[in-house]
Amino acid sequence: MSEENTAASQQESPQVPLLGTLLVDTGHLNQVGEFRGVSGPYWSLRPVCGGTEWEAEPANVRAPEPMERLRAETARCNARSAGRIL
Repeated sequence: MSEENTAASQQESPQVPLLGTLLVDTGHLNQVGEFRGVSGPYWSLRPVCGGTEWEAEPANVRAPEPMERLRAETARCNARSAGRIL
């Protein structure tokens, strides 16, 4: 296999996640967001407690660690119970 083929296979875009999947954007202060869709070359993420969506580069997005997931889900539940989100 040539160097070009190896480099190209390493730069393949990640698989698009399902709607609503929690993700961490390492290019946006490690903010946890909910996947909302694809916008050109970017992925749209929304804060778990509601708010303005932002665009993230797929290369800067990763799955949350268990503690990050727990914090995000707890924040969403607290916001929902306080009536800040539906």
